[in-house]
Amino acid sequence: MEGTLIMVVAGHPRLHEHSTEDHMMNAEIVQLLVSHGIRASLQRIAVMTYLLKNQRHPTAEMVYSALHPKFPTLSRSTVYQALDLFCEKGAAQKIVMGEGEMRFEADISIHGHFLCRKCSTIFNFFYPGDTELPAAPKDFHVEHRYLYYQGICPSCAT
Repeated sequence: MEGTLIMVVAGHPRLHEHSTEDHMMNAEIVQLLVSHGIRASLQRIAVMTYLLKNQRHPTAEMVYSALHPKFPTLSRSTVYQALDLFCEKGAAQKIVMGEGEMRFEADISIHGHFLCRKCSTIFNFFYPGDTELPAAPKDFHVEHRYLYYQGICPSCAT
């Protein structure tokens, strides 16, 4: 069976039809998870793969809806737990956008977000890490800092 790889993930052999490129990506994702102290289960690999391939800042429900047809035994709880674990371990980040909607992304670099109020698309924008942002109030301990804009994107402005 040319192009067929047998993968052992978390002790469970699975038969997958994958190209060599997919296999390399899986190996990189396993390494990414392990480097953050995360056990690389089949479900966690699937969730991280989705985050990396779909950089549209999905909600947990979007991740679940996209993956469930391919992984019928995947539960919502597993997706939520995987996303929370990724954020806790620094492999992904949570973004609270709009009216408290929780989004996720695997890009953990220093960058800001722009939410278009018309199309609800979230755009990344990058700025130098040493850019001066306003200081936190005296005696406050900063755990996270976010740069977030809201407005109308160029596509919706026309």
